[in-house]
Amino acid sequence: MASLLFSRILFTLFLAISVLQLSSAARTLSQASSSDQLLKFQYHKGPLLNGKISINLIWYGKFKPSQRAIISDLITSLSSSSTSTSKTPSVATWWKSTEKYYSATNKKLGLSLGTQILDENYSLGKSLTTNQIVKLASKGPHSNAINVVLTSADVAVEGFCSSRCGTHGSSNGARVNGKRYKFAYIWVGNSETQCPGQCAWPFHQPIYGPQSPPLMAPNNDVGLDGMVINVASLLAGTATNPFGNGYFQGPREAPLEAASACAGVYGKGAYPGSAGNLLVDPTTGASYNANGVNGR
Repeated sequence: MASLLFSRILFTLFLAISVLQLSSAARTLSQASSSDQLLKFQYHKGPLLNGKISINLIWYGKFKPSQRAIISDLITSLSSSSTSTSKTPSVATWWKSTEKYYSATNKKLGLSLGTQILDENYSLGKSLTTNQIVKLASKGPHSNAINVVLTSADVAVEGFCSSRCGTHGSSNGARVNGKRYKFAYIWVGNSETQCPGQCAWPFHQPIYGPQSPPLMAPNNDVGLDGMVINVASLLAGTATNPFGNGYFQGPREAPLEAASACAGVYGKGAYPGSAGNLLVDPTTGASYNANGVNGR
């Protein structure tokens, strides 16, 4: 089975093609070109993530085990050392393009799936503010970590659907052995019932613009395949601009990042309303642009 899309010149992935133009930081990718060209962003000399980084998943609300497996497989697919697939294009190859931004700083980045925290009882309710998202993210480790908060389809989040499908940022954690760490976090919501036309395109009819037929979702789950797109693109943004002073163009308050530079471009020949020329699974008819572990 296929999963994850590849965009035109760098960033935004999904373990089963997903795509959607997201305004505040989620979606972009790029299909590796023959010259391995990178998008050019100004480096603002700030710290990047370094060394072995765990990606910890905080599941808020109700998710089926099969849904959690989709995101977990996406994270595992990022590492070339864990590739259980020889099929190309692969998620690991896409991520290698992102890691090239580290060459200018002589840093190394190694990502792996970390702990998973379940909050199925909605400890903070079903309507969350940005500050509450940060509070949830702080439940994960604060050192050498990216903490990803994933909210279920019945949870409303400040700005969700109206201006964003997800976001990334950073926060100061608690003191550990006398030292305070700054951890990076990501939030992505399941848009299945709230705004799939905005946050799960091209697997759902778009709300605005050209009304081309939706594509078949790789994992047969429009909401989760939409989340894959956003998680992947926000990971790219977090890796290249984790603390707001890494790689980006434009004003710091509204930066153009690796996660937002190629919105809606997942294959060659993409244009508004079309994700581009994608691979199609001959059995299921699902569209995708990259292969992941466990047959994704």
